[in-house]
This record gives sequence, structure tokens and C-alpha cells, in this order.
Amino acid sequence: MDFELSDEQKDIIRAAREFAEGEFPAYADEADATETFPRPLWKKGCDLGFVGVFWDEAYGGAGLGFFEHALIMEEFWRVDPGCGQAVLGALFGSQMIHLFGTEEQKRRYLTPLARGEAIMGSAITEPDAGSDVASGTTRAELKDGRYVINGNKMFISNGSIADYMTVLCVTHPEGENRHRRQSVLIVETDREGFEANKLKGKLGIRASDTAEVTFSNVAVPADHIVGEPGRGFYHFMEFFNHTRIHICAQGVGVAQGALERSIRHVKTRRQFGRPLGSFQAIQFKLAEMATRIEAARSLYWRAGWNIDHGIVDHRLVAMAKWFAGEVGVYVTNEALQIHGGYGYLREYGIERLYRDAKIVEIYEGTREIEKLIVARNILGRL
Repeated sequence: MDFELSDEQKDIIRAAREFAEGEFPAYADEADATETFPRPLWKKGCDLGFVGVFWDEAYGGAGLGFFEHALIMEEFWRVDPGCGQAVLGALFGSQMIHLFGTEEQKRRYLTPLARGEAIMGSAITEPDAGSDVASGTTRAELKDGRYVINGNKMFISNGSIADYMTVLCVTHPEGENRHRRQSVLIVETDREGFEANKLKGKLGIRASDTAEVTFSNVAVPADHIVGEPGRGFYHFMEFFNHTRIHICAQGVGVAQGALERSIRHVKTRRQFGRPLGSFQAIQFKLAEMATRIEAARSLYWRAGWNIDHGIVDHRLVAMAKWFAGEVGVYVTNEALQIHGGYGYLREYGIERLYRDAKIVEIYEGTREIEKLIVARNILGRL
């Protein structure tokens, strides 16, 4: 792998940074305080081409890769995770259609996302089926050419604002293999029987919508199935191998933002008659923060580069995901310590980064699940 970014990739980073620094501050505080999705900001991001860069141009994308999307994600989370997730998270679930959808599904569902005409979600987690995805009980029965869906999903990104979402459902309950019982269906949220209850009081990324959704005899045509019937679990495992690269970028981005704020702080604050940054204890903290960020970035860059070159290394992706989450939490915690009382004030931006960082260790595979994946791969080789 060549660790030197191309001129195009550098331009993407520069553009993403300028957009985030120029636009996010006008929305960040209010969106966080009121837990509302900043639609005007999302629409601006779509209009400028930041949404869906990994799709083919035929579907409104830029024809780039998942790695370029991750580069944008890192810059957005560096400035404000909530706003960054609101803009780029509005296409969550599109990766499933990109990977396994038919041409018709791609044209019908991806194109509006890129234009800022629709928002998408993905309903996987259930109240009693989080890390254990295969235990989901939401069922879809095929009747007269339609799938009739009944069940309940929890912690669904964009659940109350999405126009449509991919839903993991049990379609083959008779299957002996528990991993061959589920399929993925596209469900429009304006269908009768669909309900969403917005979840409030989240610790972080409050600008990003999260909801509990319920399906009560929601009927969709049989052609709304994505990929191969009965292989929904495997499709989502492949889906996560791609989307977790973007989660890695979130952890690195929030850490980078916290580090930069800390550097500015120690250069302007004084203690005992000296600049705060002149103390060795502070210097050691900054050195450790910067080193961990570089290590996490290198790990996810390698995993992302591999994916865009057709090499999906489940072990490496899991390593990158849990480590990037750990780095995000570690660095924001150290940044708050460096800021002291000032870190508790909203105007310094650290308290929100501190709250936002934790989610990276939880969603799309907890750190414990990621470590389990790594361990099983190691032991399997032995």
C-alpha cells in the first residue's frame, strides 16, 4: 500500500475540511441542544457532492471508493461528530444496495440520496438482538407476492426521518442453520403499519436521528428483497466489513479534533507563570494522543485501501474498528483533562467531543465483539 494520498484524495480532504469548518458551527450547538436533525446542512452536503461518493456516477455518486468516503467522514467528525453523522449518516443502509442490490434498486434508491431528495436508514438491531444479529425475530412472510413484516427494531439511525430503509427479517424460520433464516428487505416508511418513535436523551451525536421502529403487517412487494433470500445475515456481515471503515474514521476524526483543540489550549493558557504546554506532563499527554491517532489512522487506512482493492480482511477491519474507538475515547478524555474546568464549558467544544466519542465503541459492533472476531481469526490460524 502506498501511504501517500493522491492529489484527488488531498483535494477531497481539503474540501471536506473547508465545508465542515465553514458550515457546521452554525448548526452544531442548536442541533445538539434540541436533538434535531439539521436538514439544511444535510442538503448542502448533498449539493456539494459529499454524499454517496462511493456509488457509481450512474446513480449520482462520484465513482470513488469506501476509503474516500472515510476520508470525508474523518474531516467531518474532526469538526463536529453530530453534524458529521447527520450529513453522511443519512445514507446509512445504501451500502447494502450498493453491494447486493439490482440495477433497478440502485437507480431507484441510491440516486435520490445523492440529490438530497431522500434519507435512508437500516433496521438491524432489536431489543434482544444487538450483538447477536442472528437472533432477530422480526418476521417477513411471503403472501400473494408480497412480504408482510411484523416486529420491532431498536436504536435505528434515521428511524424517524428516513424515507426508506433496509430491514433484516426472518424469512426462512424453518432453516436448520440460524444464519440462513434471514433476508434483507427494502421498506418505504410511508407504508401502512410502519411506526417510528424518536429516542431522546442520547449521550452524544444528538444531531443524528435515532428511533425505535415497529412493523405491524407492513407489506412490501417481493422485488424489494436485496441480495439472496436466506442470506441476509451474511449480507450484513459483508456490509459491516465496509461500513466499519467509516466508523474507524469517526474515532480518528473525533480524536484529531480533540488533539487540535488541546494544542491551541496549552499554547494560550498559563499556570505557575508558564505556558501550560511547557510542562513535561502535558507534553507527554500530547505525544501519546498524537501517536495513538497516527496508529489508528494507519490501521484503518490499510483496511480501507484493501477493501477498495478487493481484499476484505475481516480480522483487520475488526482490529481497526475497536482500536479507533478506543483511541477516540482515550484522546477526548485526555483532552478534557488538559482543559480542566474549561473542558466542561460548551464554548471550548471538548465536552461535546467527549460525549460523542463513546458511541464509536458501541455501534456497528462493540469493542468486545471486534476483539472476539480478532481472537477467533488468530486461533483459527493456529
